[in-house]
Amino acid sequence: MAAFDTSRPAQGFFGGRLSSLVASMAAAFAGWNDARVTRNALAKLSDRELDDIGLCRGDIETISARTH
Repeated sequence: MAAFDTSRPAQGFFGGRLSSLVASMAAAFAGWNDARVTRNALAKLSDRELDDIGLCRGDIETISARTH
């Protein structure tokens, strides 16, 4: 039985730098989206619900900024 190694790292400019750039852009987008989802979920809570978890409306932006 023959086996082939198909997990070679990419070589050259387009393989290394470009894929690194795309990966970092994807990670930045994912972080931004996570912060957006967190901010929207917290904004939907009532003041009483926020108080139950120890937050106030002014904390929402700070909390969502930490998820970046």
